[in-house]
Amino acid sequence: MKIAVLGTGGGGRAHAAKLAELGHDVIVGTRDPEATLARTEPDMMGNPPYGQWLAEHPGIRLATFAEAAAAADELVINGIDGHNAVRALTAIADRLAGKVLIDYAVPFIYNPEVEHPWLTPWGVMPKLDPCDTDSLGEQIQRALPETRVVKAFVTQEQETVVDPQAIGGGDHTMFVAGDDADAKQVATDLLKSYGWTDILDLGGLVCARGMEMYAHMHSAIQFGLGGARFGVKIVR
Repeated sequence: MKIAVLGTGGGGRAHAAKLAELGHDVIVGTRDPEATLARTEPDMMGNPPYGQWLAEHPGIRLATFAEAAAAADELVINGIDGHNAVRALTAIADRLAGKVLIDYAVPFIYNPEVEHPWLTPWGVMPKLDPCDTDSLGEQIQRALPETRVVKAFVTQEQETVVDPQAIGGGDHTMFVAGDDADAKQVATDLLKSYGWTDILDLGGLVCARGMEMYAHMHSAIQFGLGGARFGVKIVR
């Protein structure tokens, strides 16, 4: 299957590499391919320059967001940072029409000026916007009415999403939410191909609010564990 991954950060790299390993034809989208390949410094998360990573993964192609989305058969994975996602996706709405878009972005506002900042080992905890009464997943769906949006992957580091066995032998839970049952099945099938065995359908896309807000709890747990990766298991 031809699958597009939008975004060149660590999460997008994890999905692109895993999809290629599984035999899919992967095309990665970025805002400006020439600028992306011209970078020689690590990104804000310490990932090596994308050109270096791409050279180590032959077969994966780099294109613009629009070109990548258009090339996908059915499935597009959104890893564009939450602050810019709606604007970037709206610009290519026609290329995403009729396709399944799995969104794992968190609507973080970095370095917020807040009255009571949450200090973390790497600075001030980002602020979630939207929060409580809306979600990034819902905003994307409203902006792309002809695209079938599924919120998934967001409650875990993407390196663990593509390799669930790395934590507890894979015995933890992944969540999906969306308003289209067939689109959620596409997401579920992809998760199963990654190795997930416990996948919980939370219901409609409104549940993306809880999934996105969990990002702060995930960080708090990870701080408590001294930075170790972990999984969450829903015990029925």
